[in-house]
Amino acid sequence: MPGRSAPGVRTGVRVVVVGDRGTGKSSLISAAASDSFPDYVQAVLLPTRLPSDFSPDGVPVTIVDTSSSMESRVKLIDEVKRADAVVLTYACDQPITLSRLSTFWLPELRKLEIKAPVIVVGCKLDLRDERQPMNLEQVMAPIMQQFREIETCIECSSATLIQVPDVFYYAQKAVLHPTAPLFDQEKQTLKPRCIRALKRIFMLCDHDVDGALSDAELNEFQVKCFNSPLQPAEIVGVKRVVQERIRGEVSDLGLTLEGFLFLHSLLIEKGRLETTWAVLRKFGYNDELKLRDDILPVPTKHAPDQCVELTNEAIDFLHGIFRLYDSDNDGSLKPSEFDDIFVTAPESPWTVEPYVDAAERTPQGNLTLNGFLSEWALTTSLDPALSLANLICIGYGGGSTSALRVTRRRSVDRKKKKTEKNVFHCFVFGPKNSGKSALLNSFIGRSFSSDYTPTNDVRYVANVVEQIGGSQKTLILREIPEDGVKQLLSNKECLAACDVAVFLYDCSDEYSWKRSRELLLDVARQGEDSGYGVPCLLIAAKDDLDPFPMSLQNSTRVTQQLGIEAPIPVGVKLKDSKSVFSRIVSAAEHPHLSIPETEKGKKRKRYRRLVNSSLMFVSVTVGAAVAVVGLVAYRAYAARKNT
Repeated sequence: MPGRSAPGVRTGVRVVVVGDRGTGKSSLISAAASDSFPDYVQAVLLPTRLPSDFSPDGVPVTIVDTSSSMESRVKLIDEVKRADAVVLTYACDQPITLSRLSTFWLPELRKLEIKAPVIVVGCKLDLRDERQPMNLEQVMAPIMQQFREIETCIECSSATLIQVPDVFYYAQKAVLHPTAPLFDQEKQTLKPRCIRALKRIFMLCDHDVDGALSDAELNEFQVKCFNSPLQPAEIVGVKRVVQERIRGEVSDLGLTLEGFLFLHSLLIEKGRLETTWAVLRKFGYNDELKLRDDILPVPTKHAPDQCVELTNEAIDFLHGIFRLYDSDNDGSLKPSEFDDIFVTAPESPWTVEPYVDAAERTPQGNLTLNGFLSEWALTTSLDPALSLANLICIGYGGGSTSALRVTRRRSVDRKKKKTEKNVFHCFVFGPKNSGKSALLNSFIGRSFSSDYTPTNDVRYVANVVEQIGGSQKTLILREIPEDGVKQLLSNKECLAACDVAVFLYDCSDEYSWKRSRELLLDVARQGEDSGYGVPCLLIAAKDDLDPFPMSLQNSTRVTQQLGIEAPIPVGVKLKDSKSVFSRIVSAAEHPHLSIPETEKGKKRKRYRRLVNSSLMFVSVTVGAAVAVVGLVAYRAYAARKNT
């Protein structure tokens, strides 16, 4: 990221100055750099760097001048897209330039999708007609209401140097200590994500878990964040400020959570955002109020056919969390109980695709223990960093190595004829209306629906499957829409993360069977070509319907030719699908079996065997010849020696 070196630490701020011609852009930059008004200034200045001691933060500022001419439009667009902050100027003695902020410049920045904060600056304050006084706040309030990207407004004069340094101080501050992530200007309240982050910090500092920060805990917090202790009088002063504004938030035990949040809200209102940001960054938050990547060292996968799973230690922790928040001990989490778990996370997880509705729930919509653990397994598989961040936010104290583990390569599992994985990925293929969605719904306990709604996007569900002997494995089903198969298989490594693939067909529809067979052959060829062959199972869905003629004979012939199991009959409508999930897990547990072989694959294997046997024969022959030659030479040497 531009302007950064170490994680979370900026090494510079790039400010781009834009505005109508003649509004004083170049004079403003020159005056800020030299602390004097220039007699002559060129039309567009070269990038100007302000020294690191320009502001208390010690971060140097680079100011980029621009031209508003049509010939320079491409360059202007390039510069604002690289900007950390944009200074948008108008001339105080030219009212038309002020009106063009809302009619041209601000809409234009939005059109370009510029995310940088905007500082609106009125230049040439000394030239304003005193007979036409203007209330800046009154004029800018409706503009700021419409364009929330405006961080602040200020007027200045390069000729008299009035508030010139303040322009770039505010621009730098808007980048280093932005308001938008923390505070809702309209509602005058802390934003939800900021509240969640501060709650986590409060709970981490509340060592005795009594719901309040004692004087000692407040002092420790101060030292951690600012490297200096609070004097007793300062602690008393802090408590007095809270007590005067909101009653009851300072108790005998200390400062409550509400009091802690109020203090930060007060600091922000008074423009002391740097204090709150210092606290947040000390506890690992980035500008989006998510935990930074540098404190989320996710273990690295070294091959595409490896996966990331939760360790037993992390799973035990999650069991404990579930029991702790299941306040009524009914074996499920109500929405309120679930929200309480993640009150210190950036947001409640699993409310967006692909996690929403991906796990088992009760008829009342509450999340079961299996559903809770399955959502964690799915998140860890798809986004290990997000899973680790959520673990840390809900109180997991171990490091990433104790929370996550990288599985052994599937190619190694295949050679060893066993696997150590606890989470298996199953790709679900099949033509339209073959019963894929119904199978996924039954896996997470949803009742059968006769309404057919085709799935257009990839969909995931996950659940815990109990095997014979009592062992439990988590199975993740990924539904692949028929229209998405070609795109999936265009990626050579698409099967690397797949432990088993199933192919559904409507056993009453001959076309459905033929299409499923084609998909099976396509996947088999992909596995042979890429080296990521996977166990495959055929599932004859809608077993409650009469099969098409020759259904059994056709399917038996194909499975025998490919060397895989006979199709598994399933009737989701009859609620007899549970055993099929155990069969899927069993196939994944035996990674060397049920891998289909096409005729081309069989020929390739025979050729390799022939080559290997030929090489072995040659090596044996050469070895024997060498041995004979060696023996003859030795005998000749021995005879000569005796003579």
